[in-house]
Amino acid sequence: MKETLLKVWDHLEEFFLIPSLIISTGLIFFQVIMRYIFRNSLSWSEEVVRYLYVWQTWVGVSYAARNGSHLRITMLKDRLPEKAQKVLEVFVVIVWVGFAVFVMIQGLSAVHAIASFGQKSSALRIPMQICYMSIPVGMVLMSVRLIERTIKYLRKSEGGSAE
Repeated sequence: MKETLLKVWDHLEEFFLIPSLIISTGLIFFQVIMRYIFRNSLSWSEEVVRYLYVWQTWVGVSYAARNGSHLRITMLKDRLPEKAQKVLEVFVVIVWVGFAVFVMIQGLSAVHAIASFGQKSSALRIPMQICYMSIPVGMVLMSVRLIERTIKYLRKSEGGSAE
């Protein structure tokens, strides 16, 4: 059971990103067929794809943090001694997590504001806070992934196992 939960956690982002990309691609294809062959477009498909794209973006931030694939400039870090590199890495992660917490708080504020107005999407009539909830969810996931990577990095650099 523990191994299964760890496997799910390790691939959490993919469990959302892969199916949502397939659904988005299928809906866009279906919309093109409807529009150009049947001369009739669907009102809801563009909205679903738009909101899935927003969620993909914010969950994708966490995925990139987990894999260490965010764009980084390491020119300064590469010139430092190993101990200074560790200190710099920890400092960068602290700043990054601080930024993520700030964005998460702002995202929660936006979710609260949208919820208080009772705003709904135009075609599907779903509450708009569902779309905006992607911001705090993505930032929480990214923060956890950054902390995980940093712990693994520090353990690895101390001569321990990275896993």
